[in-house]
Amino acid sequence: MQNAQCKIKNSGFTLLELIIVLFLIVLILGLSTIFFANILPSSRLNATAREISATIRHAKHLALINGEKQTITINLDTRNYGIEGIAHKNIPSAITIKVIDPLLGEIRNGKYPIIFSATGGMEGGTIVLSTKKKTVSIQLDPVVGSVVIK
Repeated sequence: MQNAQCKIKNSGFTLLELIIVLFLIVLILGLSTIFFANILPSSRLNATAREISATIRHAKHLALINGEKQTITINLDTRNYGIEGIAHKNIPSAITIKVIDPLLGEIRNGKYPIIFSATGGMEGGTIVLSTKKKTVSIQLDPVVGSVVIK
């Protein structure tokens, strides 16, 4: 009977074992928080670039389907963009935006239009989005009408 009682007493965890396990859990959670905090701005930048690119493609298709000119306006001061007559989307505050126009050079403020003709051509420059660590550019090809994210 005494052997059975000894086995029961020794079957639990010691306080030291519990402290070590809790320390390891806190350490892993702390490291994963740092990892995700560094990845979040980069993924937000990529998502914004994809959304702007999708809006550009949508405007091009609307111009071709409807047979009339479509215009995307990028407001660099209020940090939003959208197709005229359709709801605008905001650019996150952590992302800086500028446009490099082939004729006017670098533009950092004001409203910048990207115009799509009914024949498939477009007028506009390269949109540059950046955070502290990463830069993404959305390049427009005026002849072919393609949009490339680099």
